[in-house]
Amino acid sequence: MERMKPRTLSGFMELLPAPQTQFERMLESLRRTYALYGFTPLDTPVIESAEILLAKGGGETEKQIYRFTKGDSDLALRFDLTVPLAKYVALHYGDLAFPFRRYQIGKVYRGERAQRGRFREFYQCDIDVIGDGKLDISNEAEIPSIIYHAFTSLGLERFKIRVNNRKILTGFYEMQGLADQAGDIMRTVDKLDKIGPDKVKALLLEEGVSQEAAAEILRFIAITGSNEEVLSALEGYRGRSQVFDQGLEELGAVVKYLSAFGVPEDHFAVDLTIARGLDYYTGTVYETVMLDHPEIGSICSGGRYDNLAEYYTDKKLPGVGISIGLTRLFYVLGEQGYLNDGLVTAPADVLILPMTEDLSSAIAFATQLRQAGVRAQVYGEQKKFKGKMSYADKLKIPYVAFLGEEEIAQGVVKVKDMTTGEQEAMAPEKAAETIAQAMALRAQGKPIREKG
Repeated sequence: MERMKPRTLSGFMELLPAPQTQFERMLESLRRTYALYGFTPLDTPVIESAEILLAKGGGETEKQIYRFTKGDSDLALRFDLTVPLAKYVALHYGDLAFPFRRYQIGKVYRGERAQRGRFREFYQCDIDVIGDGKLDISNEAEIPSIIYHAFTSLGLERFKIRVNNRKILTGFYEMQGLADQAGDIMRTVDKLDKIGPDKVKALLLEEGVSQEAAAEILRFIAITGSNEEVLSALEGYRGRSQVFDQGLEELGAVVKYLSAFGVPEDHFAVDLTIARGLDYYTGTVYETVMLDHPEIGSICSGGRYDNLAEYYTDKKLPGVGISIGLTRLFYVLGEQGYLNDGLVTAPADVLILPMTEDLSSAIAFATQLRQAGVRAQVYGEQKKFKGKMSYADKLKIPYVAFLGEEEIAQGVVKVKDMTTGEQEAMAPEKAAETIAQAMALRAQGKPIREKG
């Protein structure tokens, strides 16, 4: 039989055990944060009917979607978690309590060109708040506090949440007589960080914007300063567009609530360049960047939308949400050396090495350790002592426990700290307590460790 060469498809991440443990720790941290804010977990199918997924799509979505048939069924892999959420809320509307607050962490699939740091299969970590008819502005102010808590809990400190309101932009373009082109202009301006103001201006001119209007647009989005200074500058435009005025009121409310939500001023900035490329955003929009690596782009983005499930129901379901592309973020953090290698990634805290043919005492000690919350593994393979120790060393297991005839007779276990090399005989109860305390201390670090 001819053997095939094993390989992982391009654009799919497959981790070794230690980094997989680091990744899982980040997932656990995000789940804890989302749950703290009263979000309920949700898991929708990876495969949906293609017509459901493509109801809001077309264009780039249809090009990137993984689509296939099974019998008479036209199926597709989900390309985000928002469209399945829309279907879910429309389908279960009568059974849900509103506002419906859900988080979902799961894999999505996009058949785009695989490149460094870009994946075809990747985890998204989403939260959304869905209202029934209306949704209070306080929900839009709460989102940055969740972003702040999520990233600081992971261990990131040097990041900034950039916030704007689409109504401010829409109203401003109305003032310039460019209401019909507002969507296209926003998508162009959204490229400012990538291509710079000169190229943005050139693109605006190509789109039919006059020299004077293009200059005014660039002046407007260049308004900077503290949050209060930006809001004060925007007051100068008040009274010329009802949509603009509404957006300014909403942005002001978001800024006002942020201190109560515990977001420090230096982690949050009103930024008029933020538009988000998707047209369905209608109010507050968010992008989060790492201050030391702006080239990475947004590591968390989202915003307010007015009608989540318009393609599936006539009920108006406004919402606000964000998404963290965790697979890409994990890859970038690993490349930049931000992952905390000091945390234990071993599958067990203790490896028990029986030195007798009868494994009963070793198994009983492992049971005792597990009852004390210590992860334990009994190594029953018939290998030489050096091979057993090599196994523990390769997996970076923190402790090895030896149980031979002498230890069993004395009612003790010999425990070796693999980090210090120190070895001590102690009663099984004391061994369990000592290891549990040591492992609790070692688990206090965060998944990400920023460089000083």
